[in-house]
Amino acid sequence: MQAKGSRGAPSLGALPFLFIVAVLLGLLPCLQPNPMLVSEAPHYPAVISGSEAGDVTAAPLDVSQAIRPLTNHTSPGHAKSRKAFPVLGIDYTHVRIPFEISLWILLACLMKLGFHVIPSVSNIVPESCLLIVVGLLVGGLIKGVGESPPILKSDIFFLFLLPPIILDAGYFLPLRQFTENLGTILIFAVVGTLWNAFFLGGLMYAVCQISGTGLDHIGLLANLLFGSIISAVDPVAVLAVFEEIHINELLHILVFGESLLNDAVTVVLYHLFEEFANFEQVTVTDIILGFLSFFVVSLGGVFVGVIYGVIAAFTSRFTSHIRVIEPLFVFLYSYMAYLSAELFHLSGIMALIASGVVMRPYVEANISHKSHTTIKYFLKMWSSVSETLIFIFLGVSTVAGRHYWNWTFIISTLIFCLIARVLGVLGLTWFINRFRIVKLTPKDQFIIAYGGLRGAIAFSLGYLLDYEHFGMRDMFLTAIITVIFFTVFVQGMTIRPLVDLLAVKKKQETKRSINEEIHTQFLDHLLTGIEDICGHYGHHHWKDKLNRFNKKYVKKCLIAGERSKEPQLIAFYHKMEMKQAIELVESGGLGKIPSAISTVSMQCVHLAVSQLPPLSSLSKDKEEEIRKILRNNLQKTRQRLRSYNRHTLVADPYEEAWNQMLLRRQKALQLEHKMNNYLTVPAHKLDSPTMSRARIGSDPQAYEPKSDSGNLPIITIDPASPQTPESVEDLKGMSRLPPSPEEDEEGLVMRVKESSSPGTDDVFTPGAGDSPSNQRMMRCLSDPGPQPEPEEGEPFIPKGQ
Repeated sequence: MQAKGSRGAPSLGALPFLFIVAVLLGLLPCLQPNPMLVSEAPHYPAVISGSEAGDVTAAPLDVSQAIRPLTNHTSPGHAKSRKAFPVLGIDYTHVRIPFEISLWILLACLMKLGFHVIPSVSNIVPESCLLIVVGLLVGGLIKGVGESPPILKSDIFFLFLLPPIILDAGYFLPLRQFTENLGTILIFAVVGTLWNAFFLGGLMYAVCQISGTGLDHIGLLANLLFGSIISAVDPVAVLAVFEEIHINELLHILVFGESLLNDAVTVVLYHLFEEFANFEQVTVTDIILGFLSFFVVSLGGVFVGVIYGVIAAFTSRFTSHIRVIEPLFVFLYSYMAYLSAELFHLSGIMALIASGVVMRPYVEANISHKSHTTIKYFLKMWSSVSETLIFIFLGVSTVAGRHYWNWTFIISTLIFCLIARVLGVLGLTWFINRFRIVKLTPKDQFIIAYGGLRGAIAFSLGYLLDYEHFGMRDMFLTAIITVIFFTVFVQGMTIRPLVDLLAVKKKQETKRSINEEIHTQFLDHLLTGIEDICGHYGHHHWKDKLNRFNKKYVKKCLIAGERSKEPQLIAFYHKMEMKQAIELVESGGLGKIPSAISTVSMQCVHLAVSQLPPLSSLSKDKEEEIRKILRNNLQKTRQRLRSYNRHTLVADPYEEAWNQMLLRRQKALQLEHKMNNYLTVPAHKLDSPTMSRARIGSDPQAYEPKSDSGNLPIITIDPASPQTPESVEDLKGMSRLPPSPEEDEEGLVMRVKESSSPGTDDVFTPGAGDSPSNQRMMRCLSDPGPQPEPEEGEPFIPKGQ
């Protein structure tokens, strides 16, 4: 049985290729125009008359020619053959364009199907490489039958194939990771692209000046224009490769964000150098205006996208009664944003990203779940088909286009592209890591540099060059195609084993939970509060400002119903609940749920509920008061207070006094604790006479006799006397008696002086002995130092000395 299964597997694996061969054979008759099927349209002559050159009028037809009776007779010269079936016929010219488009899309879908059916191929070769190979084969087949293969025109690429891919990426953009790394992405996209363009253009100009290369006629502006075309990272190629290797979110958003945002730099540099090529002399004013045009193109594209995104969100507010057209508004407004930006030579990619990011939270709050599912899967399908067609037509256009091969120019372009990318990433990462909390490791830098793929955008921009001003257009296109093939085939095929070899962290497919969302919001509010306390207006501060403005004004205008007042956490809970319910239905988990309760049992339940005493209903005022309390105490995590700044604080006059009071109380407690321990535990080493006088002189009244032992002597010590503490006198005039056993056990009793009244404190009523020197002495004496623990049973001051 196993042998039979092993023999039958290749036949099933070869099934998609049989469909591909059938489609290719079906393309052959479409490529050979049949002269018998081409019919000429009737020609009606027009008579141009009028006294002025602008007057164009058509001569009136003769009545005898215009009105002809329908007869069955035909003239001998215009005899028409009779058909066997008058209705049936072949008219390929009528359906040629949609029929060929459908065949190309069918070929793309069959190739994707065959790619995923055979896992051994998909694990080695990226999908983009296989599609380019298919395009090369199809182009060679078309050229082999004597026809000219179709070329990927720039208008078709920029107006029809690129927008679905960018809209899918912008609408489902991971906004949190994108905003947290926006500074790094902008540095790579703007500074990195400028570095690559000017570095590559300058070096290529130096190569062209070498004698013997045959490139002397290529000037500086042409090389800079070529550098601006080839320096931009392509989002289509990055998406195709990085989604297959499942790289971690940080590296993916850095490389993909760079490929999205460098469109503005590429558009500005391309049009700028193209215009400068027509000037006889470039002035400083032209350079300054060109630099300012970058901000106009980028910010203008973002502004157009934001406007269309707000309009789309506002329109979706009124679609509750007609849910069918909800997805259509998302597609139309996004596409209108792209076309409006391209109308004024602004960045269409920036407009699409901005419109998708702005409209998504409000549109998803207004539309139904079915509309959301339609938008999601239609965008994924549309972008996947467009991506497949782009790579196939890259291969076809390579066979169909005209090429001019110059070894020096092409090899130098390839080497300088790699050098510029590596140096740019290393230099910018060294600068970025000085400000980042999460540093970019050398492994991350290698993946960022190695993932700078080029694609169809560079090819389309090169195809737009005019032969009149750029006679080297064919050589530029050949170099661009070489760089594209090298980055897609070599770097795209080797990046997966390199990621595994370097043990780069990959993306972890985890589902978001309520616990994670609660902790994320908690950390956001905590970091915002820390920034407010420090007086620093950072990323979290402005994010909190934007969220408050959005909740207070924007949501009320763009979201219909009570959803506009719903907290973010509750909205996320509803979303997760709906998602889990759909997954439960799709997985067949409803079979495990107990069956419905019978009608009799339900009647019993209703009867029992009806017998319960009715609950007292709350009044409107009471309900509104409860809601206000909940809003003030539960939803608001903090109140907006004056920002803390340690440089502008006003000193509190009572703060120093309170601190002194707390310190004195703490020291008094510590001293009392130590003195109580010393009642029966003496120190091993006696103090010197001078230290003893200082200790007792600091507070003479602290040494008092026990109140319950009248037989203990009262000792007085004069601090100013040179005598030592060993010479003591009995105040009662009693002669010195031998120590009794009780005295030997108990020794002397030392007590801390108590305050005069419980309500007073010595901080505000300083005594006579509260001089600074006495306070320092008390602090010194409160710490006995690193002495060994005394043994129990020994008095503090032995009486026999």
